Amino acid sequence: MKMRLLVGLISLHVTVLAQEKTDPEKLREDSIDNVRLAQMVSLSEVVVRNDLNVAWFMDQVKKDTSFYKAFRNLHMLGFTAWNDIRIKDKKGGIKASLQSKTKQIRNNGCRTMQVLDENHSGDFYNDDGSYNYYTAELYAGLFFTKGSVCGESNIVKGIDFKPKSKSGLAKHKEQLKMLFFNPGKKIPGIPFIGDKIDIFDPDRAKYYDFNIDYGDYDGQSCYLFSIKVKKEMAGKNSIVIDSMVTWFNTKTMEVMARNYDMSYDAGVYDFDVHMEVQMTKFGNLLVPRLLRYIGNWDVVLKKRERGLFTATLFDFSE
Repeated sequence: MKMRLLVGLISLHVTVLAQEKTDPEKLREDSIDNVRLAQMVSLSEVVVRNDLNVAWFMDQVKKDTSFYKAFRNLHMLGFTAWNDIRIKDKKGGIKASLQSKTKQIRNNGCRTMQVLDENHSGDFYNDDGSYNYYTAELYAGLFFTKGSVCGESNIVKGIDFKPKSKSGLAKHKEQLKMLFFNPGKKIPGIPFIGDKIDIFDPDRAKYYDFNIDYGDYDGQSCYLFSIKVKKEMAGKNSIVIDSMVTWFNTKTMEVMARNYDMSYDAGVYDFDVHMEVQMTKFGNLLVPRLLRYIGNWDVVLKKRERGLFTATLFDFSE
């Protein structure tokens, strides 16, 4: 239950953006929404001088697939990872942890993983070797490979999230993918908050400040796109995404980095999550190089879990 809520609620591993409808009526609605959204966006002086088409920009943001594809690209590559997972008690002390170095190997269309080094403490594992904490299960789902996984691709176009067609844990994994890889769109099936995540709907966008500026990320020119809840709306039950900052490459509109802050108190559960993702290029492929997560969440009749993890990926290979 708790795992399902965590997976259903929180960004990073992983399968894909809702397929856009292409009928003329839907396209007209999207165009009108983008124009309305553009009127809500504040621009820096330098962006104004460069005459950015803001409606086009918002359309690109809403339809972005580069963020998700970067994680799919990991399935096509070998890489090494430093893994650091920590579970804290209510006083801030570490009660369980895992630090390891792993290497993913891709060969003949399949990927496997080697554990090069590992240290763990506390009750990180159950007696049967399974994870005792849902933060660990989340991490493993993103970055660990169990056994041999074959027949994958990094194609994202046309793949559809279908949480309504699934049940149980599979359904909530799809909800995670929608929230993490396609933030800002309505997610069906999450109790109390599904509609409140749809921050690009102009009627909900009024609760937020949208800003576009120019910035730099890793030596590359980027659009710095920030979304932050208005001060008068902070902490209210109509808000789930508190802030989101994204660096878009000005030439390709690829997501180079993204930070999230999300929180909600539904009574029967509450959560407060912060995530940071940094990307890099391996050849022509965009891939994540760093992901940080800090989460504090609770479900009625379950113990509160305070977890954090950092994934550092390097030595990519084909």
